[in-house]
Amino acid sequence: MLLEEFSQIPNEEDEAGDYYLITDSTPFIDDPKLTPCSQGHQPSLKLQTVEGGTICLLCFSNLISDSSSPTFHVTYALSQLSQALSQPQFLQSLLMFHSHFLISPLLRALSSFDDDPIADQITNLIVRLSESGGSSVFGDFLMRITDQLSSGSLAWSRRQVYTLHCLGILLKCQTVNPQAHIRDLDALISNLVEGLELPSEEIRGEILFVLYKLSNLNFAPGENDVAGVFLSFSPTLFRLSLDALVKTQSDAVWLNCVGLLTVLIKRGFLESASVNVKKYSDPCGVDDFMQVKEWGVHESPLNSLFAEAIKGPLLSSDNQVQISTLNFILLLLSRDVNPVSLAQVLVQENIADYVFEILRLSELKDPAISSCVQVLDLLSADEQSFRHRLAIGFTTLIPVLNYVASVPFHPIQTCLLKVVWNFISNCPGAVSVSHLEELCVALSGMVRRYGDGGMGMPPETFIIACSIFVALMKSPSSHGSSAFAASIQEASKLAILSCLKLSEKDPLQFLHSLYLLKEAYEFTHRENDNSNSSVLELRSCVLNVCETYILPWLLTAIHEVEDEETILGVLETFHSILVLDSDFQVTKFANSMISSSWFSFSFECLGLFPTERLKCRVFQILSSMVDVTMGNDSGQPIRDASSHLPSDPTDMLFLLGQKSLDNLELQLCQYAVLLILHISSLYDERLADDKLVLASLEQYILINGNNFVYEMTESSVLEQLVNLYGLYRGLGKLSYQIPYSLEAEKVLFQMLFEKEWDLASIRIHSKSLKWLFQQDKIVKPLFHQILKFCRCYSSDGSNIVIHSNGNQNLDVYAIAKLVVEADNFAATLLVSLLSQLLESEGQWHEIGSVLNLMTIIINIFPTAADQLCLHGLVNTVHSTYYLNNHSSSQTSMAILLLLFNILRSVHSAVLSDSEAWLAVTTKLIDSVLATVTVDNWNMESLLTASILSLVLHHSSNQSLVEASKAILINTSLASIIKNTTCAACSAGPILTDHDEGTSTGETLVYILLLQYFSLRSLNAVLPGQVDWQYFLDSSEEMQPFLISIPCHDLCRLMHFGAPPVKLVASYCLLELFTIISNEKNVEKEFKCSKEYLNSIMAVLEGFVFYDDVRVALNCALCLSMYLEWEILDVQDIRITAQDHWCRLIIGEMTMSLAVPHLASKSNLNHQKPALHVALALLKGRRPPTWMRSVIDDTCITGMIENLSAGNMSVEIVLLFQELQRNGFLKMEHVGNLNRVFQACRRHSYSSAQDGCVEEHAEKVIAFPGDMRKVCQFLIHLMSSGSSSIMNPGGTRGEKKRLLDEIEIFFSSLTELRED
Repeated sequence: MLLEEFSQIPNEEDEAGDYYLITDSTPFIDDPKLTPCSQGHQPSLKLQTVEGGTICLLCFSNLISDSSSPTFHVTYALSQLSQALSQPQFLQSLLMFHSHFLISPLLRALSSFDDDPIADQITNLIVRLSESGGSSVFGDFLMRITDQLSSGSLAWSRRQVYTLHCLGILLKCQTVNPQAHIRDLDALISNLVEGLELPSEEIRGEILFVLYKLSNLNFAPGENDVAGVFLSFSPTLFRLSLDALVKTQSDAVWLNCVGLLTVLIKRGFLESASVNVKKYSDPCGVDDFMQVKEWGVHESPLNSLFAEAIKGPLLSSDNQVQISTLNFILLLLSRDVNPVSLAQVLVQENIADYVFEILRLSELKDPAISSCVQVLDLLSADEQSFRHRLAIGFTTLIPVLNYVASVPFHPIQTCLLKVVWNFISNCPGAVSVSHLEELCVALSGMVRRYGDGGMGMPPETFIIACSIFVALMKSPSSHGSSAFAASIQEASKLAILSCLKLSEKDPLQFLHSLYLLKEAYEFTHRENDNSNSSVLELRSCVLNVCETYILPWLLTAIHEVEDEETILGVLETFHSILVLDSDFQVTKFANSMISSSWFSFSFECLGLFPTERLKCRVFQILSSMVDVTMGNDSGQPIRDASSHLPSDPTDMLFLLGQKSLDNLELQLCQYAVLLILHISSLYDERLADDKLVLASLEQYILINGNNFVYEMTESSVLEQLVNLYGLYRGLGKLSYQIPYSLEAEKVLFQMLFEKEWDLASIRIHSKSLKWLFQQDKIVKPLFHQILKFCRCYSSDGSNIVIHSNGNQNLDVYAIAKLVVEADNFAATLLVSLLSQLLESEGQWHEIGSVLNLMTIIINIFPTAADQLCLHGLVNTVHSTYYLNNHSSSQTSMAILLLLFNILRSVHSAVLSDSEAWLAVTTKLIDSVLATVTVDNWNMESLLTASILSLVLHHSSNQSLVEASKAILINTSLASIIKNTTCAACSAGPILTDHDEGTSTGETLVYILLLQYFSLRSLNAVLPGQVDWQYFLDSSEEMQPFLISIPCHDLCRLMHFGAPPVKLVASYCLLELFTIISNEKNVEKEFKCSKEYLNSIMAVLEGFVFYDDVRVALNCALCLSMYLEWEILDVQDIRITAQDHWCRLIIGEMTMSLAVPHLASKSNLNHQKPALHVALALLKGRRPPTWMRSVIDDTCITGMIENLSAGNMSVEIVLLFQELQRNGFLKMEHVGNLNRVFQACRRHSYSSAQDGCVEEHAEKVIAFPGDMRKVCQFLIHLMSSGSSSIMNPGGTRGEKKRLLDEIEIFFSSLTELRED
């Protein structure tokens, strides 16, 4: 950079000639530093610049100090010096040799020119020199400026503004403490304070800034006492500052004034100002806002002055001014001795409205919204007045809350939520539905982040958020809002989970989350609309949180919790849920509590926190749990005695041993203790040693057994005693011997005989119930209890209630379980009860109820039939039949249903060929004959036919042989069946319309079932006495001598009948053909014609492709057997050689197996019938010649390609065995089959490890009119019997047979290779 000479500036050459600073035009001497400047000044005052020029400091000083110097020369000189100061070498020389030389000229120049640019240049130079010259230069500048301002020699002018501005900048940029450089602080402050009264806003602004900086200085002790100086001027400063705030419209003045007032208040000068303001009657003639008025006792005139003064800055367009003013208000409210009074004044002066407006226009910028929210929080101290202002401005807070809630740990989260909570709590009706939903969304987001473990909010904020949710639930706008209920559901659950996740749990947070959960449940009950799904979901959610999260935590953390309030909070929450409702979900929750050893937990709490509050809450919740689980205010004894009950279970047991005849208080405690022991025992919870409990119960029985004088009925206490005594006696019998008192047992049994009690109305432990039914001394009371149960029992089975082990009523399930266990008198009691009712000619509806009970027991536990039969039930049923002439139709049906369920469930080995079974069977046959003769086949006769079928079924296992003979050789029964069958066959095609829903179709199904089981029974009952070819006789004139439907009638029924008729008829044909095949193997000749057999074959061939695979398979098996008969028959006429229908069957089969995408597992199942036909043809002496054209090489290749381990079956393997034996397979076919069969073996071995699940028949609960299930059971029994012939062992046997047949195939290949 080249420095230009002043002489080269083309302006006013003559006037500028005396002030040359640079002497480049003068010839240089050898050493330029020794050459004086053009004005002859000392060479030492010349400083050389980097560019090679020089500056004469004296010339510069003379130029800028002369107020008559041209301003453009001064400006140029200042700029050149500023440029030179940026050069380190020049600056170093200046500070080293002439550091203070320019101080006085610069200050004189500052007050000499009314030129803003020059003043700015000078100020910048002063600042740069002060910063570079250290404390010495800075102190000199500061001392000269403050001396100048303290002297008061200069009048206030624009030049004075420059000086003040420079002082302010020096104070702002201070690097050292300026206290030592201000020689007369008092005079300086005095002049500055006086300057505040000048009308110039610019001067006021500069003075206020200087005062602000001075007041903010920390003066050392012994120096200028800044505190004392400002304290003496504080009244005037406050008055003039407030005056400036009101009168000015300058942002700078507002900002500086607020800053000064802020420092003064922080230094504690407000109290002095407040005292002095009251002395002013008309202070210095200020405007009307400072006029004196009548002040109240607690009011301060300064508060009103502040309120009026800050309105202007709050309306400023400068965001910094607004924020500073808001911070000033915060300081005022926090420092005031009576903040409520100040807040009241500010609210009355509409300051809250100003704050809401700033908040609305803040664009959600953090500095503004933070200050606004904090001010609103402090203004809320004036609840009454601020409430109305907040109602107007509440809409403004919603978007602010949305923003603040989205920022984790935002510093004003707590303040803002506090303001919102105060408003909602005080004005619940002012919250609209839209505001409520917006608040819920924002708060739910906060709780969600807090619950997820991420950054969220501090504990105080969490607590206020929970309180807001509670306040919102009490708002009228919350009713009917599904979105609100969903938000509460999420928030309440997350609040609990977040508190439970904390490693160091905050008790206060957890208590507030519990409070939110409790209020949420109460909110669901305040909603009258039970159809609101969101409310119901909220209720379910609360119960789920309590049961799934809080309850397990409480049980495991009891020893870690040191705060009793936490335990009380949880108990109060649980208690409020239990007392509000007792529906299914609450009952489930109460059961979960008791099942979690709640009684033991309760007494553990009392041991850890032995306070009266906790004790009262523990017994209250115990009583409510009993109410919910037992019903009918059952927990009232615990509530009545809660204040007298001890906290230790052992002490409770001690109370049982005391005589309470004349002590009502002791009686209350004893009944409560019995109830606690009773309920806890139902859930296998032991509160004390078993021996101690039994001894206490025995003492109570002996001392107080006959003194039940409590308001409750005697039976309730007696029933509890029965359960407890039976339980502990049963435990002693099962695991170890507990000594007991025979006298106490005698007294208790005597009470059972004498007093009214109802075993079915109470909950009783299974061990106690079993012990009771093992006592032969109380058989008579147990008779009455079972009879009472049967009388109340609904015949529709709706009273079947299955409880978990150890906690049950005397219901059907409990009695059934006792019968099955067989180590008690339950089965004996039932049979004896029925027998006694018959002997005493009791009411038939009572007899029927007992019969129905037995039927249901068998349906619950089928093995119960064995126990009932072993205890002589059949003899009792036989007796019932002799008295049945006077019984109702319902009783008759009940007998039939019982017999059917016994025979379908009992094991054959249990049944004996007693005269009772023969008599019962004869009676059944007679009833069928009588019913069919009068009223054809009705429901009762069909059910009787089903029972006869089951009798025949058991005879195949060598049981009930005599009874079966009575059925088989009864010609009347056979004649009725033949007549019914012939009538159906004569209907022809019309028979198709008679399905199982019609009387004819239903009758045919049951008759065919009876025929099937007759065929199965004949070999066992009448071995070698039946000519099976009778079934192949077409003569219509022969009278039947046993139950028999000939083959041609079966074919007619199968051809014309409905699907169920076809199914049962096909099974009858299969059974008949199987028996005849066995006779053909011993070379018996047929007596029927070949045409008769061919007609049967035609029907069978037509059903090979029937939709029902079972029918098709049965017909195919019959057809296969027929083909085998041709092979054995010496009169073989080879009718199959040219049978086009068989060719069609084989062709369809090969196409399905060979075409890709058709050989699925289900399709192969449908091809099983055709496979059996193919196997029969291939096994013939000479297979038909057309088979080689149907099953050619291409077909075989396609079949093998479609095979896999998943669709392999025994029939497929057998088919390839026969194809191999008859020379159909080539070497390549054998190789491919080898790979497929190997894969099949691996698949079978791997799947065998997983086991298999056998299918079972559907359980039959047969009530009148439920004949459909009876039929289904018999069909299943029939099909499983036929399947056992074809596939013994079920699914597991089929896999084994598949592997065996594969091994046979491989063995045959080995033999061929060896040959």
